[in-house]
Amino acid sequence: MRTPLLVLALLISLGACRPDAGTRSEATDATATTASVAADSAADQPTPAPAAAFTIRHPAWAAHATIYEVNVRQYTPEGTFRAFEKHLPRLERMGVGILWLMPVHPIGERKRKGALGSAYSVRDYRAVNPDLGTLADLQHLTAEAHRRGMHVILDWVANHTAWDNPLLTQHPDWYTHGPDGRVVPPVKDWEDVIDLDYTKPALRAYMTESMAYWVREADIDGFRCDVAGLVPTDFWDATRARLEQLKPVFMLAEWDELHHPPFIGREFTPNTHLLERAFDATYALRLHYRLDTLARGKLTWATVPTYLALERRAYPPNVSLMNFTSSHDVNSWDGSEYERYAPDTAKVRQLAALSILLPGIPMVYSGQESALRKRLRFFDEDTIPWGTYPLLPFYTKLLNLKKTHPALAAGDAASVLQLLPLTGAPGRAFAFTRRKGAAAVLFAASDASDAAIRLSAAEAGSWRDVLTGRAVTLRAGETFQPGRLAVLMRP
Repeated sequence: MRTPLLVLALLISLGACRPDAGTRSEATDATATTASVAADSAADQPTPAPAAAFTIRHPAWAAHATIYEVNVRQYTPEGTFRAFEKHLPRLERMGVGILWLMPVHPIGERKRKGALGSAYSVRDYRAVNPDLGTLADLQHLTAEAHRRGMHVILDWVANHTAWDNPLLTQHPDWYTHGPDGRVVPPVKDWEDVIDLDYTKPALRAYMTESMAYWVREADIDGFRCDVAGLVPTDFWDATRARLEQLKPVFMLAEWDELHHPPFIGREFTPNTHLLERAFDATYALRLHYRLDTLARGKLTWATVPTYLALERRAYPPNVSLMNFTSSHDVNSWDGSEYERYAPDTAKVRQLAALSILLPGIPMVYSGQESALRKRLRFFDEDTIPWGTYPLLPFYTKLLNLKKTHPALAAGDAASVLQLLPLTGAPGRAFAFTRRKGAAAVLFAASDASDAAIRLSAAEAGSWRDVLTGRAVTLRAGETFQPGRLAVLMRP
């Protein structure tokens, strides 16, 4: 049986399916984040495994893909698969490669939060939430996404179920029980869900085959797995192998071995080994919180190369983490980028571009291309106000750059990242190139008017400004002032 306090700390840290916004304040986040990013001791880092331990064969179609998280419930006034499907042409043009659908299953009614409940309170693992549509509608959406060159992954909640999931009456022994013999939530205030016990082989077999069901019946291409580190890694290893018998899949874990939750202390172990045989990527939670803290002025740009060195010490180059500036949890509980980064909202573009162009797999959340400024309600209807899509051109240029440029493939050891030397105020700017052969992308962001890149022969030559389309010539021995943000490319 898992220790309740440990589970509570991990779940609060990850922000997964938080049931009560009142349990966590931004002030608490800021304090915890500052503490976590300040400590880079070996004690809170995973023990590096040899490169040979990472045996996953990543699907080729994921190498240049950007993940797009789809909040189907809030995407359109109808809140259905069919209504969302009308947006696929726009997302295809935007450069999206993988559509991550938030949970599509029926939602528990017993102890439900809000009018609609949490999508992470699953009542039936092998059915579709009728509010979203039918199985045929989901199959049609997946087929249309595939026709447009995109892939689809489902959000999967293996750690807990709704109270009225039939498994509770059919297999009560599959659940975690407290000292009084009653089933328990994963954490005390997650009153709408109850914890599963993965010491039961029959539960493992059922859950694996439930995931296989969606691959077979809806041609799903993989899964984003909620609080994956709370479920035993050997379960995920076996499940990945089973799914690969059906088709190549992409597996994303909501977890980060580099993110040491400050609530846990000595009980936390980062050595989950999720990326070795089960998952193509985990969240880059540590980087996310560093960037939030940078945007609030509590860290400088020097935190980014420090983080990159940390990530490379932990993993070989063929391992990827998912970079992001928003998600369903972040938006609903921490706020939009415009709230979190205020008053310097220029950071929105800087950090979005950084998350797309750094090594790893970028993720964009529903509404970011429309400069979503509101917190979407988690348990009730709250349609995204799309407006005029002011950031659509910005994301379209960068995601298509990610999609097509040879230096930007995820997990490519032949793509080399090189930090660039800067003049001006220390820590007020950051710049790098990513190269593969003669092809290169240059990223530079600055918060100081006097910041400039000192150019070497490697940077000299003709470039194209991705955001403006203008030609740029750089000369060795000179300097280049990027302004707040510059993204240059050459084939």
